[in-house]
Amino acid sequence: MPHDTTDIERRDWMRQAACVAGAWAAAGTLPRVAGAAQPHPRALLVDRLGEPLRAGTLVPGEAQLFNYPYLAAPVFLLALEREVKATEQVTEAGQRYVAPAGVGPRRSIVAFSAICSHKLMYPTPQLSFIGPRPGRGGEPAQVIHCCGDQSRYDPAQGARVIGGPAPQPLAAVLLDWDAATDRLHAAGLQGGEMFTAFFEKYAFRLETELGTKARAACGPTATVLPARTYSRQWQSCAA
Repeated sequence: MPHDTTDIERRDWMRQAACVAGAWAAAGTLPRVAGAAQPHPRALLVDRLGEPLRAGTLVPGEAQLFNYPYLAAPVFLLALEREVKATEQVTEAGQRYVAPAGVGPRRSIVAFSAICSHKLMYPTPQLSFIGPRPGRGGEPAQVIHCCGDQSRYDPAQGARVIGGPAPQPLAAVLLDWDAATDRLHAAGLQGGEMFTAFFEKYAFRLETELGTKARAACGPTATVLPARTYSRQWQSCAA
């Protein structure tokens, strides 16, 4: 008999949750609560030619962008300089969750929603006020900085807030890495999703740009683009 799609997705999500818990177990600690988890269909990450993206080709410090789990929802894909450990975070509503460890050959690849948790600014094809940049002063080596409100997030620590008025970390996108093929899949989210407020705030703009596809799911694949080409102009933060 054919498998029910809902059951398959449920079992797949349970496997993802087990992987996150396993990361904590390997680190020797487990959170009391591993909440704020949102299952979404898996999507294979591909390049602009439609070929599977290889984790080993990602260059540390060179930010990438793809859309997941909706066609209008951008995500930062980052290869950091060192291994990223799983970290416990808290949403604005006080719900604790686990931001997953890095994946890939160096366990350093992470992904986070590119929608700022304060004013919901995000990269558009024309302009972006939020993006990764080298850290300054006592900041981490790389930060995600929103110029609209000067909120700054640390991607090596679950995109936690390290400055500015943002009320919670950026939602973490769960990544699956297949060591045999070096392929990456987006497989759900952890943390405080902002999609309801995002689609309400930018309803007219998104419908103008994407029409009826504004709230459509990304599908079985998600195309990864260099951040520098995703938006025509990147705003330079003054602070």
